[in-house]
Amino acid sequence: MQEVDGRFARYPSLEGRAVVVTGGASGIGASIVGHFARQGARVAFFDVQDEAAQGLVDGLKAEGCAGPLSIHCDLTDVAALKGAVEQVLGVWGTVDVLVNNAANDQRHTMEEVTAEYWDESMAVNLRPQFFMIQAVLPAMRRAGRGSIVNMSSISWMIPSTGLPLYTTAKAAIVGLTRTMAHELGPDNIRVNAVLPGAIATERQKRLWYTKEYKAEILASQALKRDIQPEDVARLVLFLAADDSSAITCQSYVVDGGWV
Repeated sequence: MQEVDGRFARYPSLEGRAVVVTGGASGIGASIVGHFARQGARVAFFDVQDEAAQGLVDGLKAEGCAGPLSIHCDLTDVAALKGAVEQVLGVWGTVDVLVNNAANDQRHTMEEVTAEYWDESMAVNLRPQFFMIQAVLPAMRRAGRGSIVNMSSISWMIPSTGLPLYTTAKAAIVGLTRTMAHELGPDNIRVNAVLPGAIATERQKRLWYTKEYKAEILASQALKRDIQPEDVARLVLFLAADDSSAITCQSYVVDGGWV
């Protein structure tokens, strides 16, 4: 297994832990998968991007990591979501860490939103977070522990314009995090949220990260540099590890000081 970069922390408590990441084939999700794999965790990730998923698995194997378990899953299909979790449980028998990462930040105007578009957006950006928690909960309760990290966004804090449904869902995720932390705390299951800012993923750079937009971002941030997927992934590792065992019901911003 490839050694963790010596500049950054190794978490012995993550070695052998069973981790599930949604939307793990690309972007922030892929970085999260890779960071857990390099910590010696057993990682499964759900995505519909089969080619990207296979590339991630192959790349991590080439590094010497245990190959993560890639499961094709459309998270808008709750039955498929539950079936994918059962598949993980069939292999490992438990889930110690859940990272609810999957989302779609497709731009849209208020005027073009229909009732159907609303439902489709929430089915990607909000509903799976709840049903993933519901699906892994029995295993976490049996183990007497668990860490759940829900990926929100600073979009509702700025607030962003041009994607009102995504922004609404990301605000709701903070509310979900806080109530689930109190629902599940008696079972020693921790629930926290991570709120990334403008992260320089390949998707962002391909679709929206123009020279003008980058200038706007850097003008807003205290740190005058791109924030990378690995900046987010390293925080997720900490929240999953036993080092953060007394931390729950919290929201952590990774945005270079935008908000």
